[in-house]
Amino acid sequence: MSVPGKLWGVGLGPGDPELVTVKAAKVIGAADVIAFHSARHGRSISRRIAAPYLRPGQLEEHLVYPVTTETTEHPGGYRGAIDEFYQQAAERLAEHLAAGRSVALLAAGDPLFYSSYMHMHRRLADRFETEIIPGVTSVSAASAALGTPLVEGEQVLTVLPGTLPVDELTRRLRTTDAAAIMKLGRTYPGVRRALSDSGRLADAYYIERASTTEQRVLPADAVDDAEVPYFAITLVPGPATAAPPPRTEPDSAAGRQVPGTQSAHHDGGEVVVVGLGPGAPEWTTAEVRSALTEATDLVGYTTYLNRVPRRRGQRRHASDNRVESERAVMALDLAERGAKVVVVSSGDPGVFAMAAAVLAEAEDPRWREVPVRVLPGLTAANAVASRVGAPLGHDYAMISLSDRLKPWDVVAQRLSAAAAADMAIAIYNPASSQRTWQVGAMRDLLLEHRKPGTPVVLGRDVGGPTESVRVVTLGDLDPADVDMRTLLIIGASTTTAFETGQGIRVYTSRHYSRTPDTAPGDA
Repeated sequence: MSVPGKLWGVGLGPGDPELVTVKAAKVIGAADVIAFHSARHGRSISRRIAAPYLRPGQLEEHLVYPVTTETTEHPGGYRGAIDEFYQQAAERLAEHLAAGRSVALLAAGDPLFYSSYMHMHRRLADRFETEIIPGVTSVSAASAALGTPLVEGEQVLTVLPGTLPVDELTRRLRTTDAAAIMKLGRTYPGVRRALSDSGRLADAYYIERASTTEQRVLPADAVDDAEVPYFAITLVPGPATAAPPPRTEPDSAAGRQVPGTQSAHHDGGEVVVVGLGPGAPEWTTAEVRSALTEATDLVGYTTYLNRVPRRRGQRRHASDNRVESERAVMALDLAERGAKVVVVSSGDPGVFAMAAAVLAEAEDPRWREVPVRVLPGLTAANAVASRVGAPLGHDYAMISLSDRLKPWDVVAQRLSAAAAADMAIAIYNPASSQRTWQVGAMRDLLLEHRKPGTPVVLGRDVGGPTESVRVVTLGDLDPADVDMRTLLIIGASTTTAFETGQGIRVYTSRHYSRTPDTAPGDA
C-alpha cells in the first residue's frame, strides 16, 4: 500500500499574486495535485492568483459549484445540492490522497475565513494528514487600500456577513466600534440600508477587489448597487480614526503602486485633467495620450477609464459618476504624495466634466502646492456638429439639462435667455433613467421663442460603435428619442437644414440681415 498523501489548505491572500506567502508558493509548486473551486462559468479566482507558482505536469481538480445564487431543482433544495457537491468533491480529493498524491486545495484569502476549504477540511481531516497555510485576509487588504487604521487601542472589530437580515446587521453595527462586512454582491442594498439605519453610512467605505489592478475604493453611499461583485467588502473604521481617501505612492523598485502607504510629500507629483474626446480613439489628442502613458495613477468614472488601454504598473481608481468631488480629492491626495495622476474625462475636461471639480477642491489651502494642469479635448458638441455640417457656426450656448447640481428654475432661466438672444444651443445631459421629463419641458419653453420648424440635431454615441445622428424639427422633437448618451443642438433663427446626396446638412449663418429687429452679424 502507498503512503497516503497530504492535504494542504493553501491561503492565497486577497488577489495580488505578490501577496502569496513564501510557504504557500513553495507548497503550490511542489504539490502533485492542485484543486480549486469556481462557479459554473469556470473562471477560478484562486487558480488565477496561484498561476505564477504552478509547474508543468501538475494534475488539476476543478471543483465546479452546481449552484451559487440561482435556483435549483435538487430535491433537497439549495442546501441539499451544496452538501451533495461538497461530499462528491471531498471523495474526488480523497482518491488522490489515498493514492499517495499530495493535494494543494487553493483558497482565496485565508483557508479558515469564510472559505470553501473548510468544507473539505471537515470531510477529510480525520482520514488524512492535513496542514493549513494561513493567508492575508480581504479585511487586511481592504484596510490597507483605505489607508487608515481599522481599530485602535481597546476598540472592538466585528466581522459580519452581508447575508444577515437587515435588522440584525443594523443592531450589530450600532453596538460595535468598527466593522467589516463581507459577502456583498446582491446583498449590498440591504447592507447600505443597515449602515444608514445604524447611523454608520457616512463613516463607511466600500473596497472592491482589494490589492488587484481592478481595486476600487469609494464612500459606501456612492456605490451603484448593480455593479457590486461578491468579492467586495465594506469597512467602518473605529470612531477614533478618520478615514481619508485611499493613499498610494510609486514603488519604483517593483514597478507598481502600493496601496495604503502614509508617506510624507514627495516632489514630482501632479494632477493632469484630460479629455479623451467623445468616443473615437483617433479623437484623443497626442498630448493627452502622452500624459496617459506617463501617469502612475488614473482616476475617473469607470466607463471612461475603460476606454484607456491598460499599462503594466499603472494603478486605476474607478468610481461612480456621481462622486466628482471625492474623485478630485483622491487625485490631489495621490499627487501630494508624489504620484503622477491623470483624471480622465470624456470630451473636454472643462465642459461639464472634471476640470472644474478638481480646481474647486484645489482651492483648499491644503492642496495649494499640488500642481494641476488641464489638457483640452474634443467636446461632444463640436463632434455632433461636424456630422451634419456647421450648426454651431455662429454664437451659441452650452447648457446642461441636468438638475442634479443646479435647480431646474436656473436651467429654465438660462434656456429662456439663450433662446431670447437667438443663439443656437448645445444641450448636454438631456435625460437619464431617473430624469425623463426635462426634454419635453425644454421643448415647450423654447417654442415660446423659436418656430416649430427650427432644426434640431440629435447625436447619440457620436464616435462610438452605436453612433446615430438625426435631424428633426423642434416641433417634432420626441423626448422618447433622447437619453443620457444623446447631445442635442437646437438651431437659431438663422439655422438652415437642406437635403444633399449625402443626407441632411445643417448650418447656422454668420450673417444677419440689417433690419431694425436684428443686429448686424460679424464678418
